[in-house]
Amino acid sequence: MKILRHAVLLSSVLFFTPSLSMAIEEVKVGIIGTTTDAPIFIADANGYFRDENISVVLIPFSSGAQMSAPLATGELSVATGAVSASLYNAVSRGIILKVVADKSRHAAGFGHASILIREDLKNKIRSFADLKGLKIAVSGRGSGDESVLNEALRMGNLKWGDAEAIYLGFPQHAPAFANRAIDAALTSEPAQTYILKSGSAVRMARVGEFYPDQQSATIIYGTKFTSSNPELAVRFMKAYVRGTRFYADAVRNGKLNGPNAARVIEILTTYSNLKDKEIYETSTPPIIDPDGRLNVESLKRDWAFFKQIGEIDGKVSVDDVVDTSYVAKAVELLGTYRPAGP
Repeated sequence: MKILRHAVLLSSVLFFTPSLSMAIEEVKVGIIGTTTDAPIFIADANGYFRDENISVVLIPFSSGAQMSAPLATGELSVATGAVSASLYNAVSRGIILKVVADKSRHAAGFGHASILIREDLKNKIRSFADLKGLKIAVSGRGSGDESVLNEALRMGNLKWGDAEAIYLGFPQHAPAFANRAIDAALTSEPAQTYILKSGSAVRMARVGEFYPDQQSATIIYGTKFTSSNPELAVRFMKAYVRGTRFYADAVRNGKLNGPNAARVIEILTTYSNLKDKEIYETSTPPIIDPDGRLNVESLKRDWAFFKQIGEIDGKVSVDDVVDTSYVAKAVELLGTYRPAGP
């Protein structure tokens, strides 16, 4: 009965158009502050949220794993980041959280994240097998980045635990390399390019080379958001998808040099943690699906890793937490994406 009622509520907003007389509704959104948050930043800066009578409050976290608790209590309505073990554990405890849209993936042939090696160790670490015994920074315990690191270890016939995971947010990776507190890191843009430019580390491998199309980050809705106002949840998604499309039209051949690039870089230097325009112009941007489509098979692979190392009990599946109805409704309202030329 609850599922039927939810479906009816969603269907009622199919042809909904916000009225200028509607009250502005506040939505609290957890962000990491990296380039993968670009569609949210764009939707705010370009007025797409305002068009939907939404005011967003952006709340920074160092990893997506840290957002599960406030998302569950309703302190956050929307979370961004990798699908974490804590999300499955929260759902297992009866808290309903839904993974609703793509926020970035490690597309094959592109590399918005890499395993970086401290510069003074570059001649000693020549293969994945050489990761054994190293202190390697990842963004958070129970995050999808742990699964990515595990894939790198497997490439060297190593197992989880053969390297020491050091849990640091991306902004902390640069000083950790400079202070030699870590040997390596799984680092995302724009911190990746900043570190490489500083000379404190070198790239060992792009994630897209050893775990192509890994679903690195997603949009996640809290149950209080979806149950109390599913129509607002669709409006938020509509603005978000407009942001993904504007972003997609800024990316060409693995760089921010498309028609919308100048505006996207301006927005990123205003909203994100890194303020260096040159870094955005030279770094590899993440790939974000312009229709918000998720790579569910990648989520299932990460789920299997979480279960293998005991971070989840496996009672809650990927299918239990994924809900693509909001992004499907948004795409239906917006129509088919058409890339900007040339």
